[in-house]
Amino acid sequence: MTLATGVVLAGAGGVADARAAVPKIVVKDGVTQPVFSYADAIREHVYVESPLDSDRDGRRDRVNVDIIRPKETQRGLKVPVIMDASPYYDNSGRGNESERKVYDAAGNPVKFPLFYDNYFVPRGYAFLAVDMIGTTKSDGCPTSGGAPDVLGVKAVVDWLNGRAKAYTADGAPVQASWTTGRTGMIGKSYDGTLANGVAATGVRGLETIVPISAISGWYNYSRMNGVKYWEDEQPWLADYVDTDPPEKCAAVRAELDAGEDDATGNYNAYWAESNYRDGTVGDVRNVRASVFAYHGVNDLNVKTDHFAKWWAGLAERGVTRKVWLSQRGHVDPFDTRREQWVATLHKWFDHELHKIGNDVLREPRADIEIGPDQWITQADWPAPAARTLTLRPGADGTLGLKPAAKGATGTFTDAAGPNGAGHPEGDLVSDPTAAKPYRLSFVSAPLPRSARLSGTPTANLKVKLDGPTANLTALLVDYGTDTRVDYLGRGEGIETLTTESCHGESTAADDACYRQTRTRTVTSEVNVVARGWLDAQNRASLSKPAPLTPGRYYGVRWETLAQEYVLKKGHRLALVIAGTDADYNTETPTGAQVTVDLAGSSVGVPVLLGEEELSTLVAPETGTWRGPSDVVLPKQPKRLY
Repeated sequence: MTLATGVVLAGAGGVADARAAVPKIVVKDGVTQPVFSYADAIREHVYVESPLDSDRDGRRDRVNVDIIRPKETQRGLKVPVIMDASPYYDNSGRGNESERKVYDAAGNPVKFPLFYDNYFVPRGYAFLAVDMIGTTKSDGCPTSGGAPDVLGVKAVVDWLNGRAKAYTADGAPVQASWTTGRTGMIGKSYDGTLANGVAATGVRGLETIVPISAISGWYNYSRMNGVKYWEDEQPWLADYVDTDPPEKCAAVRAELDAGEDDATGNYNAYWAESNYRDGTVGDVRNVRASVFAYHGVNDLNVKTDHFAKWWAGLAERGVTRKVWLSQRGHVDPFDTRREQWVATLHKWFDHELHKIGNDVLREPRADIEIGPDQWITQADWPAPAARTLTLRPGADGTLGLKPAAKGATGTFTDAAGPNGAGHPEGDLVSDPTAAKPYRLSFVSAPLPRSARLSGTPTANLKVKLDGPTANLTALLVDYGTDTRVDYLGRGEGIETLTTESCHGESTAADDACYRQTRTRTVTSEVNVVARGWLDAQNRASLSKPAPLTPGRYYGVRWETLAQEYVLKKGHRLALVIAGTDADYNTETPTGAQVTVDLAGSSVGVPVLLGEEELSTLVAPETGTWRGPSDVVLPKQPKRLY
């Protein structure tokens, strides 16, 4: 049977009959079949003209696009496109094995990083590996998420749909006559970020994106609520991905340095350009593409607020969407749950790009890892049945359901630690019942039953300062021995093995085989569940700070990073409130004394329990407990892109 779209449904003769019927796409059991030769595929490159001149040389930047497509596209077959646009093809490489592109003497690609080409080209797709503007073989200057980064990739989608120009290496115009124009973007970290950004422009022809551990707004990558994670992040990253001589883009990097405004940590027009949720170049309200997102809930590089805020905007707009959330750090799902990932991704692209009516959208919307290699499915994220449990700090250091007596307070100082910065997270969470001048800690009784946190906790504090501002940290901490994914250790939750598995077809230059991994775990007695930070003067606005009047109480509220986490029976849950965090902040402690009105403070925790069960989650305390006196936690992982 042949469909009007050029798709053949394999019958009794199966794939063998289909090969005689090429050029046609072959479908069996709801997915495309590998009927096209990978070895014989066309490998070429073109330069797509972008609308911008980011390096200011008087010419529009041209974007290098490396292409592999079935040879049958020379005989009338039209195929959709899977695209990975990246700034990393000639510096850090892609994937767990840091693969780079390899070219022949004519400049055509003979090796594409990752498995996408090996697997999908035989199934009737073209794969495009696009060099982001200012990187590898593309013109221009990278801008750490700014307009040139995004609009250069958007131009490739426009070219695939006949709306932009492209040229061969000798300058001849070239059209993408071999494609249907239907495009899907995929990629991890910066690559997935570009997918988010291009989708937020509303470009037609981009049918779906698969952002993996991706940024949705670059302000949130660099800082939270006025508290900086890193100094000079924007020019540093632009310099890292740019392998041209440093002087070529020095002026652009100087503008990035000025625009990010490290002196204040504020949000401004510079950051609005690289905000894909509500920005000047992209906006989630423009998204036409469906979205299959993946994120590690313990990713401390691209933190979970990127996914959570993006997902909420997609949901509000009613975008077709699907999500996987793992307990890992900044790790690709190909290296966490490989077989299931490849199978699900295959069905997703077939449904969205070949328009095959398989069951991928009838599956539960969310796959959630709740413990090492323990996966569940649910109808959406956060869990639709989750309800907010309001926990309140007590004057006696407990955390429970009842508010403290009126007038009860606690005090700490946003003080420097041993190295002049703030205090390490291990110090903040160790010995939770002991008095420490740089933190307050409130601990629940042993939990009488297990529950699951699903969503974004919120800190609500009533504070007064003896100075104009303070850096505030809120930590939600689980005390109880358990075996957990070792997301803070080497590999961010995975260990790479020597064995391989193969997905797709290979050539001598480009094999489809990759080293397998296994989950790396750690048995520990404490785990930080959720983290959040706020510069108190940014309590009402990220762009217009309002210093506090000393001695006056103010309400401050901020969200922590989103989480999925099982709170186990017998464990204790704690709220730790402190000043500058040495592991995750680059701020200088203000030295301000912070007084917390306990009766006016709380933390909201989204918990999956029935309404009638919420009041039983926190039981009365019995006996005494001091908790671990020494907690050694690794510092924030080195930035991995």
